[in-house]
Amino acid sequence: MSDLVSYIIWEKQEGQLCAQHCLNSLLQGEYFTAVDLSEIARNLDQAEQAALREGTTEQHEDNRNANASTSQNMDDSGFFSVQVLSHALKVWNIDIIPIGSEDGRIAKIHPEDELAYICNLHEHWFTLRKFGGLSSRWYNLDSLLRGPESISQTYLGMLLNQLENEGYSIFVVKGQLPSSQADEYSKSLPDPNLHHIQKNRQNIDEIDQAMIDAAIAASLENDVSNDLMKPFEQNSGGEPISSTTTEQPTIDELRAKRLAKFDRVGGN
Repeated sequence: MSDLVSYIIWEKQEGQLCAQHCLNSLLQGEYFTAVDLSEIARNLDQAEQAALREGTTEQHEDNRNANASTSQNMDDSGFFSVQVLSHALKVWNIDIIPIGSEDGRIAKIHPEDELAYICNLHEHWFTLRKFGGLSSRWYNLDSLLRGPESISQTYLGMLLNQLENEGYSIFVVKGQLPSSQADEYSKSLPDPNLHHIQKNRQNIDEIDQAMIDAAIAASLENDVSNDLMKPFEQNSGGEPISSTTTEQPTIDELRAKRLAKFDRVGGN
């Protein structure tokens, strides 16, 4: 599936801008910059401060003013909160919900049916995404990797379980992702699952043929042994039958006879 990688938009890690890389790899385009996300973070901070201002007593005023100078949605390293990512995706009518929530639990049963996953641990964000709507076309788009990595349908569930065990927060992507060049191109590629099925069938056919050949060979050896013993058999009068009076079949004749027998059995 390396032929699809060249069509996938993937951003290499720069500083601590993994949230930007995560969103752009999900949407498959350079839709967000650090400046865009910073603006979203500031707007969220202002909204949160306005909400806190209501009902604040005078004795808490000093604490409120101190907290106002500290953003809860970004820091100087370039890290952005989940609220920033969620708000950014609202523009595309896309939601992200925790995989452990009531609405997200179905993803644990059939993880391959979802659009994508956003994963977070401490200050690192990355995306797992499906291309072309095909369950066989999942990729890990982590900006810390050397490039997009293919994920098999079977391994996807195992990977999600592993990430959860390691403490990652996993969010299920809901909505409709914008179509990309990689999405369209993936639809023209052969289904890797179908390739595996055909390969398995080929292997089974080869094994069956090998067993048939072995059975024919064993049967031929038995026929040859029986025919070699015929000169020593006796007739009804108790006298040995001369080997000169019995015409021995050739190996080719025995093989043809045995193949004909197998054909009759198969036809029945």
